[in-house]
Formats: sequence, C-alpha cells, structure tokens
Amino acid sequence: MVTENLTLQTSWNNAGEVIDRWLEDRRELLAMYCELTEITDFTEVDNHHSEELKLFCEMMVDYASAGHFEIFDYLNQEGALFKDKAGLKKGSELIEKIQPSTELILDFNEKYLITDDLDSLIIDLATIGETLAKRFDREDSLIDVLHSAHVGKLLNEPQSDIV
Repeated sequence: MVTENLTLQTSWNNAGEVIDRWLEDRRELLAMYCELTEITDFTEVDNHHSEELKLFCEMMVDYASAGHFEIFDYLNQEGALFKDKAGLKKGSELIEKIQPSTELILDFNEKYLITDDLDSLIIDLATIGETLAKRFDREDSLIDVLHSAHVGKLLNEPQSDIV
C-alpha cells in the first residue's frame, strides 16, 4: 500500500510539473495573441507584424502538439494508474471535442505561413481566439478529470466516484 501510494504520488507530482510548464506555455501564447489583436494596421511597410504572426503560429502549433503528444498521454497514463475508468471515459470524450480545434490551429498556421496577405487576419484572429478559448476550457476540464480529481486518493480520502 505504501509503495503504491508512493508511486501514485510520484506520478501525480511529475504530471503536475509537466502540466504547469504547458500552462505556462499557454500563458505565453495568450500574451502573444493579445499583442497581435492590438495591432490595427497590418499594412505598414516597415513593421515586424509578419514575424510576430509567424512566432504566434509556431507557439500555437507547439502548444497544441505538446497537448496531443505529451500532456494528454500523461493524463491518460495517470487515469490508468489511478484506475479511474470514469475519468478515462470522460477524458476520451473531451479529447475528441478538442481535436477539431487542432485542425483549425493547423489551418490557421498553414494559411499564414504561406501568405503575406494580411487583409483577413483581424477576422481570422477573432475566430482563432474563440477556438482557443473553447479549447482551453476543455483542456482545463481534462486536467480536472484526469489529474486534479486524484488528489483525494493521494490524501487517502474516501472515494465514492473520482469523477
């Protein structure tokens, strides 16, 4: 029992550190998004808007990739380790709902990597902002379901149903 609890504690702490780094990346992504939304004229000849936009696209793709290829795996592994069948089921449903936002992120990235035509950027930024907001909400729910919900088990609190 002590060894199992130590394994659970170590896994939970490791996942927490990875999640914290990812959420910090999210904060940086949001800051860059806010900077881009404050730009009102993308037609100025001597500006760095294209570079800022490309950096934003890179950050957004890196963030989404980390979610799909690292964070979601960590969360699923934690759910399995904690034997949280209900959490794993709910997590799978949430990941399925997150997936379309990844496609929109990749489409946005592809569009603005190959064009210098920034005429539709303001509208596209508003759309991607809405997409990110929904995605972040679902990711937060995923973290709640497959990570935060397990703290009670670590504290040996009685569990009626983890989710």
